Amino acid sequence: MRNPSSATSSPPGRTGRPRSAAADAAILAATRDALVELGWSKLTMGDVSARAGVAKTTLYRRWSGKNELVVDAVAELFDSLELPDRGSLEADIEYVVLRFAELLRRPEARTALMAVVAESTRDEALRDRIRSAIVDRQKRLVVLGRERAQARGELPYEEDESVAARTTDLIFDVIAGTVVHRALVSSEPVDELWVATFTTLLMHGLQGSAAGPSGPAPAV
Repeated sequence: MRNPSSATSSPPGRTGRPRSAAADAAILAATRDALVELGWSKLTMGDVSARAGVAKTTLYRRWSGKNELVVDAVAELFDSLELPDRGSLEADIEYVVLRFAELLRRPEARTALMAVVAESTRDEALRDRIRSAIVDRQKRLVVLGRERAQARGELPYEEDESVAARTTDLIFDVIAGTVVHRALVSSEPVDELWVATFTTLLMHGLQGSAAGPSGPAPAV
């Protein structure tokens, strides 16, 4: 399920020796560690090369600068998210939301993500890289979940590909935006009860969610 455009693939147009997956992994891990310790403003390519035990020229053969390097370090974390078949759309959503929240609790994930998002407000090229390396790649989970739900008969098939693409975008925005806001902005727990309530709202909408995940709402 790993996207072929992940950081271990050689960028098109470059020649020479094949890239080392082990070296890439060490560099990306060193980048995350340095970011947690130093913060965005103090992080340099030299810091990363020293931590990873590689020459600075090795970094620049792979990444043109700090922005690209940090985004790929974040993207590698999110590429680890998977969506095993839990038997129903509701169970699939609950599973991936809980795993996403667990990932955001890791210091290197939350620090790196907040740093690149903050920096991207001033850098359009960085926003584009975040979109292509993280957001667009992670939409694979939405696509997979919808395909499974359609095969089970839980969701209708859509013949119009443009409508399907817009729906995928919206589902991703709702899930990712809500979880990131709760976990990183509000600093509230993303626990099983919250996830069950959120999933009910996502599945049934405002009117259909009044019963909640545990049954009908009590009479007042």
